[in-house]
Order: sequence, then structure tokens, then C-alpha cells
Amino acid sequence: MKLDVLAIAVHPDDVELGCAGTLLMEKRSGKKTGVVDLTRGELGTRGTPELRAQEAAKAATLLELDVRENLGMADGFFRNDEAHQRLLIRAIRKYRPEIVLANALEDRHPDHGRAGHLITESCFLSGLRKIATLDDEGRPQEHWRPKYVFHYIQDRYDHPDFVYDITPAFETKLQSIQAYSSQFFSTGYSDDEPQTYISTPEFLDAIIGRHRMFGKMIGVPYAEGYSTQKTVGVRSFDAFVQLDT
Repeated sequence: MKLDVLAIAVHPDDVELGCAGTLLMEKRSGKKTGVVDLTRGELGTRGTPELRAQEAAKAATLLELDVRENLGMADGFFRNDEAHQRLLIRAIRKYRPEIVLANALEDRHPDHGRAGHLITESCFLSGLRKIATLDDEGRPQEHWRPKYVFHYIQDRYDHPDFVYDITPAFETKLQSIQAYSSQFFSTGYSDDEPQTYISTPEFLDAIIGRHRMFGKMIGVPYAEGYSTQKTVGVRSFDAFVQLDT
């Protein structure tokens, strides 16, 4: 299945926090969207990998994704090396996305930055025809390089290179985050496990505040922010959106 937009994340729930609104807006405009999670998040303090998979499936339904796949890399111990790059290149060539949304290049959690660089380099290498990979049926894959790799902003604040108005999708984005009841604040999750940095009500409040701040930059209620290493080009000034005039 060829996708228009593929979000790649090291942990199930990274996409929901960082770019779920964008995925849903693109889906509602007729695009094909998907997610590739690199790990199962098995080192998370709360929950289990099996429960996390169920939560990811619930979030995928809310976000109307065409596909969600987990590559099963080792949480915390994966590396940006040839073996992991080849695994990710196979996924990129499988879905042939025009745009990839990726983890931040630097963040509080070291997995995020390491994954951000792994994704960026794998997207480039995927376009080199002399790197041979095979699909699930053992057939040679064609080389493919996405047009853009955009990095969603995660825990640490980075001034975005651009923001995406997600106002119509914001409530559903919140529902997709709350699908991970083991990870984020939920009155329905009753397992006797310790509180973490992300499981408090204040963490969700901060997420909402961040999206309000990004929205304020262009005069809308809510937006998601992105950084890019590649210059974004336009063919018309009509492509710009600025509502705070």
C-alpha cells in the first residue's frame, strides 16, 4: 500500500502526542496515512507491551489510519546502525510515502533523538538504488526517497519552522492520546503502578497548552509544530496561512 504521509515513531504514543492532528487532517483531505512504530515501548514504567499494542490499535482506529506496523526494535537499545537502517528502509520502500513525520532530532528522552537521526538517514539511504532490500515475499524492492522529512516537536521546546492548523481534529487527537490509559492520566486505569513524568494531569495540560501556543502563532485555536532540515518551497503565496491579521 502506497501512503501519502507516514509517521514514524520510536514508541507507541509518540505519534499521538506529536503529529496525530496532522495525520487526521491529511486523512480527512483524502490522503492515505499510516504509522510505523519502531519499538513496543517495552521499557515503559507502566503497562505491558501487550497492553500498549492494544492501546495503539485503539488510537489507530480513532486516527483512521490506513496501516499501523511495529518493527519490534529493542526499546532503549536500538542503534542508528546498518542493521536498523536496513530494517527501516524496507518499511519506507514498502509504503513509499511522499512525506515522513519523524521523532525530534534532540529531546528529553534519548530514544527520541536517536530515532530522529535513524529515520532521517534511513529516508535518504532508501533512495539509493544500490542498497538492495527484499519485501515480505522475498522480492527485490525499488528504491524510494520521501520528498520531505518533518520532525514533530516533542517534550523539549523547539521553535517550529512551520505549524499545521489541527483545530478541527484536536478533540480526536486528545482521544487518541487518552487511548493510552496505561501511560497518561486516566481515572479508569487502576493497576498499582508508580506515577511517571507523563502520567499526571499536568502533563496533558502542558500538551494542550503547547498546541494552543502553536495555534496562536497563526491565529487559530490549536496547531502542531514541525522542524525541517530541508527548505520548504511553495509555488504560490496562496499556500501560506496566516489568520492573525
